[in-house]
Amino acid sequence: FFLVPHFTTTKMAALLTRGRLVAQAPALSQTRSMATLQELSLRLKSVKSIAKITKSMKMVSAAKFARAERNLKDVRPIGDTSVVVAEKAGVEVEDAEKQIMVIVSSDRGLCGGIHSGVCRETRKLLAAQPDNVETKLVLVGDKARNILSRTHKSSILVSAAGIGKKPPTFEEASAVAKELISSGYEYDSGTILYNHFKTAASYEVTKRPIVGAAAMESAESLSLYEEIDEDAIKNYSEFNLANNLYYCMVESAAAEQSARMSAMENATNNAGDMISALELKYNRTRQAVITTELIEIISGAAAME
Repeated sequence: FFLVPHFTTTKMAALLTRGRLVAQAPALSQTRSMATLQELSLRLKSVKSIAKITKSMKMVSAAKFARAERNLKDVRPIGDTSVVVAEKAGVEVEDAEKQIMVIVSSDRGLCGGIHSGVCRETRKLLAAQPDNVETKLVLVGDKARNILSRTHKSSILVSAAGIGKKPPTFEEASAVAKELISSGYEYDSGTILYNHFKTAASYEVTKRPIVGAAAMESAESLSLYEEIDEDAIKNYSEFNLANNLYYCMVESAAAEQSARMSAMENATNNAGDMISALELKYNRTRQAVITTELIEIISGAAAME
């Protein structure tokens, strides 16, 4: 038995009650700290998983970019040839009342603002056109269709999907050109908007003119080489359209892979920064919980003496 002199029953009850209140406050604080630790642990685990995914996607994009760059080196002479032939023949593409605008994108995202940039330039060009000019849109890729269908749905003439999963081929460009020709829309001039690959870290939205059969027929210098009938000019203009589309698709694919590689590298670096910050916060919170537990143990041992 322990004898406690000079303490009445009322005073003892009051001390015990105050002791319970004091003991409950650290318990609630400890519970909140444990919940915070669990939340930080889950978030840290989630960010680490995202960092692994973005790092893997960066490696995949780097391999695809190397292949796209090799394809681009083979295709660039073809693209330059079509422009040189039109320039040497004196073919001039003038602004007409009926035009088409081909926007080259793809179906895949996670590559920064490469798709929104070409669509932004498209909106700017459409807004700057006079009221008497009718322009129809040919959209290559779901990303351009999803963005431009919100504001220019009535202007969409042809849209193509399934672009970007594999390297572009001439058959895909020919299919898009065939759909455009089969639509029955008779245009006088046109423009292709695409992302021109410059370096692994930069690209530029570029315009490429579309030379129609009517513009070629009006070029007198073409007849100096040999007799060219109307069917030959029509066939050449269709082939030139497919050729330009293929070149622009290859350029855009290389720019997209480089942009995706840069985006995944930035995402991996940002995830690393978040992991460092979360680990620091987790360790500080864990240290605070341990310190609180030690204070409670010491205080309890001192109270028992």
